[in-house]
Amino acid sequence: MGRTTQAVILARGLGTRMRRADESATLTGAEGRAADAGLKGMIPFDRPFLDYVLSALADAGISQATIVVGPEHGAVRDYFAATAAGRRVSLAFAEQREARGTADAVLAARAAVGDATFLVLNADNYYYPSDIQALAQLGDNGLLAYEAEALVAGGGIERDRVLRFALLDIGADDTLLEIHEKPAADDPLARRAERWVSMNLWSFTPEIFGACERVAPSTRGEFELQSAVALAIGERGITFRVIRARSAVLDLSTRADVERVRTQLAGVRPQP
Repeated sequence: MGRTTQAVILARGLGTRMRRADESATLTGAEGRAADAGLKGMIPFDRPFLDYVLSALADAGISQATIVVGPEHGAVRDYFAATAAGRRVSLAFAEQREARGTADAVLAARAAVGDATFLVLNADNYYYPSDIQALAQLGDNGLLAYEAEALVAGGGIERDRVLRFALLDIGADDTLLEIHEKPAADDPLARRAERWVSMNLWSFTPEIFGACERVAPSTRGEFELQSAVALAIGERGITFRVIRARSAVLDLSTRADVERVRTQLAGVRPQP
């Protein structure tokens, strides 16, 4: 398969953790208003966070992106319509009417991506262009696996928080065997000396849509992308190649993250 040139950005979430009050967090007025609305991708660090995400995609050779939003996210559409001139990444929008989980969000973008491979990533994570580029070059089903200690050291994410992310069981041939979502402390993957984490940076062929349609709701009542991947592996025999990365991801999930991410992006000049 050829190199991937399009991406789907998941921006539909309710932003529940970002909305939550935190007296220890230092936010500017504009940052606070975006946080109150749960619009993590629109938190402004000179430019909205999503512009930094799009700039990294452009640096990695991605030329088209579909942003999955809700019907109430008119402010997101309006901002990107008003700033369309000169953008390196061509934008489209897909609407997920209800926040029913990440597998459902990917299905919302089905018509936009067509029959080509595509990347999927979070709107509240900044991934370095070199990592995105490595995954785009795969041109097949796969994902980035981040080494847990590198996320702590480079991204400034607390160690206990990193280990609450999805841990990956990777075969000797660098294929994905299993995903353990929010693993317990005594989970075998959590007890390994070297732990590999999914930060929701995926490469998919259109095969994933069938799994997303068939996935059962989680205990939270959501249709999760990780569950769709597990179904694709177990029932459909689809292979997911794993690219290991010992680099950082900037995670913007809560108000406490804002000041740290602001500092980390201070030297970055986005060119989306």
